[in-house]
Order: sequence, then structure tokens, then C-alpha cells
Amino acid sequence: MEIESAKLIAAALALLPMAGVGIGLGNMFSAYNNAIGRNPGAVDLLNKKFMLMFAFTEALGIFALLVSLMILFK
Repeated sequence: MEIESAKLIAAALALLPMAGVGIGLGNMFSAYNNAIGRNPGAVDLLNKKFMLMFAFTEALGIFALLVSLMILFK
């Protein structure tokens, strides 16, 4: 196996966590919409927590992308 093909396979495997991030974000948005629908008075409290958890989850996806790009271009 050539080194270039091994790099492509490793970069593709490094992107697998992106699927988990997508599923996690979908679950978060679903739970957030359900919580707001059930208790509209808790919007202020839920917005803070939701945005923080959204940022942490999205950061995991960005880290996976960076690792994949580092494998691919180094």
C-alpha cells in the first residue's frame, strides 16, 4: 500500500466521530425543543445551558476535522 493511500484511509477514519457529533447535536436540538414546548418559562435557563453544550459538542467535531486535515496534509 502506498503512503498516499494510507493517508487517505487514515484521514477518512479520523472523520468517523463527525457522525456521532451529528447524532448528538440532533438529539440535543430535539430535547431542547421538547423542553421549551413543555415549559416556556424556562427559556432563559435552558438557552444558557443549551448554547454551552452546543459549543462543546461542536468543538469535538472541529477537533476531529483538524486531526483529519493534519493526517492528510502532513
